[in-house]
Amino acid sequence: MQTAPKKVVTGWAMYDWANSVYNLVITSTIFPAYYEAVTGDNNEATTADTVRFLGREFVNTSLYNYALAFAMLLVAFISPLLSSIADFRGNKKKFMNFFLTMGSFACASMFFFTKGRLEIGIASMIIACIGFWGSLVYYNSFLPEIAAPEDRDKVSAKGFAYGYVGSVILQLICFVFAMKPELFGIAKSDNIQYRICFLLVGVWWWGFGQFSLSRLPSSVPAGTGEQKNILTNGYRELRKVFGQLSHLPLLKRFLSAFFFYNMGVQTVMLAATLYGKSELQIPTENLIVAILIIQLIAIPGAYAISKLSSVTGNMKALMICVAFWIVACIAGYYIPKKGIMEFYILAVLVGFVMGGIQSLSRSTYSKLMPVTKDTASFFSFYDVTEKIAIVIGMFSFGYINELTGSQRSSVLALMIYFIIGLILLFYTQMINKKEA
Repeated sequence: MQTAPKKVVTGWAMYDWANSVYNLVITSTIFPAYYEAVTGDNNEATTADTVRFLGREFVNTSLYNYALAFAMLLVAFISPLLSSIADFRGNKKKFMNFFLTMGSFACASMFFFTKGRLEIGIASMIIACIGFWGSLVYYNSFLPEIAAPEDRDKVSAKGFAYGYVGSVILQLICFVFAMKPELFGIAKSDNIQYRICFLLVGVWWWGFGQFSLSRLPSSVPAGTGEQKNILTNGYRELRKVFGQLSHLPLLKRFLSAFFFYNMGVQTVMLAATLYGKSELQIPTENLIVAILIIQLIAIPGAYAISKLSSVTGNMKALMICVAFWIVACIAGYYIPKKGIMEFYILAVLVGFVMGGIQSLSRSTYSKLMPVTKDTASFFSFYDVTEKIAIVIGMFSFGYINELTGSQRSSVLALMIYFIIGLILLFYTQMINKKEA
């Protein structure tokens, strides 16, 4: 196959531009800091702040982790069925639009999350998370349809690079709102400046998402004939894909490695801000600067690791990335309270490998896939692997925090996931050599 025209590839990459503002503003910077401020008591002497939710008392940061884990579990449950239906009917764009609309509207609804309205904040967070990850199932599945195998590393890296640039632009706008609200006639004590940022995320995500959809090609239906029960057909498509996976040992082994190292990657990304805010007591302004450093460093990092993979091969490049993550976990564990400079240095290290490992994982999976029309169904297995990994990662991070009273123990535990992933990548490389 040939890679699609530049207009189509750019349109595909623009969805990363659209949705990455959720990843940066909502999961990484302003919303976690706002959540911690709204649910905490601002008393540094207290070991942990607690909240009541659904009749039970939680450590506020653990509740945040549990809510995200629950959202990921729902996505893992519904995405295989929905993606197989989308493949069968060839309407992936409609499903993608549904989830991005749901997610962007949920971000906008965070405007109504204030002290005493914890339920609104948790519900909006869960729905936005489902919208984001649900839409990515379909977005990722377009990659093998628009890019030839030899171009997929480069095209995948382009998507992540667009995402980092777009999210940084909106983050800078939100940074001005959050840190200098008086420029807009808003008193700092109102906290409305943070909630305006959530509205901006919703508008940005939805608007640029529509632009991306207008450039993406229509999918070719994988199913034929009139079907009475589309749900049954969806499960039939899943069984067919599962049957193919059982005869692809290299792909199966890669998914097992991806499961473990991605458990660590995603948990670090989702929990880093709360870790810095509540455990390390890094001021919000410095947290936002650190996250911006991560985003900016991730752009050349994604391209550098893509270039590295062309020299060493995908598996070796991934192993180098995972080794970097192991070092990052150890460094994160030993950062002292209010160690702002150390936190910045760690941000540079994490940023360089963050985009690269995600981009390379996606393109590696697409290369290992067989030639098929069931791209969304195949990527749903990739997606389910990723989501279940996040569920376990976030739940274990929150549980260890509640058990030990410290998020440092949770960070150190993540290193185990990376080590297992590294070992499995090594064995995947051995299989790859034998098949070659």
